[in-house]
Amino acid sequence: MWLGRGVLSRPAILGASAEPMASSRGRIMLKGAGISGLNPKALLLYFSLFPQFIDPAGGWPVAAQTGLFGALHMAACTAVYLTVGVLARTVLRTRPSAARAVTRVSGAMMIVIGGFPLVERLAG
Repeated sequence: MWLGRGVLSRPAILGASAEPMASSRGRIMLKGAGISGLNPKALLLYFSLFPQFIDPAGGWPVAAQTGLFGALHMAACTAVYLTVGVLARTVLRTRPSAARAVTRVSGAMMIVIGGFPLVERLAG
């Protein structure tokens, strides 16, 4: 709820930065891959979803099957994240009002989602 309040009270201003980027695009991509790879939800996916699709008696070793599923998952995530990023950048640059609407909606959603445990605790 605190994050949502912060987003609503100090929305980001879309525009070109006066400062040059400190890192190259490759370095930014590597940082994003590292952050995504360290996400605990990714580990949950590997430990809960992939094992049911791995056949220990199959023709491929378990490590190869796990690697293939991991590579397919990473390729799918990369395609989705790149598409969303490019489309979001295009829409938000051409329509500043859309950027403000996205900021307001995301801030409000953070407050609503943050309030669910509170409502649950009061109701239960």
